[in-house]
Amino acid sequence: MDVSLEQAQADYRAFAARGLNLDITRGKPAPEQLDLSADLLTNVTGDDFTSPSGIDTRNYGGLDGLKELREIFGELYKVPTEQILAQGSSSLTLEYMTLDFAKRYGTPAGAPWTNAKILCPVPGYDRHFQLAEALGYELIAIRTDDEGPVMDDVRRYVADPDVRAMWLVPMYSNPTGTSISEARARELAEIKAAADDFTLLWDNAYGLHHLSDDNQAPMVDILSLCAEAGHPDRPWIYASTSKMTFAGAGVAFFASSPAVIEWYRTHMGAAMIGPDKINQLRHLRFFRDADGVREHMRRHAEIIRPKFEAVLTALENGLSSDVASWTQPNGGYFITLRVPNGTASKVVKYAAEAGVALTPAGSTHPHGLDPNDAYIRIAPSMPSLEDVTAAAEGLVACVRLAAAELG
Repeated sequence: MDVSLEQAQADYRAFAARGLNLDITRGKPAPEQLDLSADLLTNVTGDDFTSPSGIDTRNYGGLDGLKELREIFGELYKVPTEQILAQGSSSLTLEYMTLDFAKRYGTPAGAPWTNAKILCPVPGYDRHFQLAEALGYELIAIRTDDEGPVMDDVRRYVADPDVRAMWLVPMYSNPTGTSISEARARELAEIKAAADDFTLLWDNAYGLHHLSDDNQAPMVDILSLCAEAGHPDRPWIYASTSKMTFAGAGVAFFASSPAVIEWYRTHMGAAMIGPDKINQLRHLRFFRDADGVREHMRRHAEIIRPKFEAVLTALENGLSSDVASWTQPNGGYFITLRVPNGTASKVVKYAAEAGVALTPAGSTHPHGLDPNDAYIRIAPSMPSLEDVTAAAEGLVACVRLAAAELG
């Protein structure tokens, strides 16, 4: 809906006068979500520390992680048990380590990734970009659509032998909430690249985070697609329970081909003797099986779905299509708002001055530089429903003010 500059200014002043102090910068679980996993803290006791296969979880060893937990998450992520490893608590750390290994030692099919470039679908995940930049990789932004990376861009860049990898969040992506189609995934599996070890950094962080039982995105079996295409080593799959149980105290997973798994074992085996198997046993007992994970995630959805609905309602009621557009995800932790070119930074500034912290404009692009200054990531999960509603209404006022100032 169009409003005059005077009306937009008045609406903004009214919002700022509420004196809010809200933070919707990052996709953190709400306290109520963390409460769902309270039993993790008590289900391993001093005389009950042995895994079903007889592993004493208190002791050294077991670099692959507990087999029974790998079986559960292998089923969920469509990965054979022998090709998925249960590791520490952070998938981001696994991403850092594997990219560091590639840079230092090369991969099973290629030389060290010196002077290497990584493709970055945008809007994308800021921590992916920061991680790769910290390791010295050159980042190349490529466009996305509703099915995934735009293949014309991918084909153009993979003709360069220095392009060795591409980031992907295949399901309910950060920050758009969109999911890759199987057809697009197949194209990525089959594409001919100049680098023999061109790799898909397949971060399935949100693959189990559906917002409801309806309209769930399918779990793409990228390992099989790549193997069928003759590129079995191409996908490196990452995931974790950080947003399922306790952030920072979950279990992270790495999956790939047998050759890549052995490559990872070789290098990681020099860095640690084994992961925290006591924590893995906690998770195994808590979830029990794949259906236990699915039911747990339904309980998460019941908590956060109303918050997503509140944001979408505020955007639909307050903004017209000629002023802004936004994604309507069926899962994950984010909504992406696209505002008029040149106004995203201003919207974030206005929101901060009125007491609502947003992720910095530009964070959706490599080096924090959105050339259009148009994308804003919204993370509705952590605040209360009341606070999320207030923040969304305030965000609308900020967008309308910035748009009205354009004339």
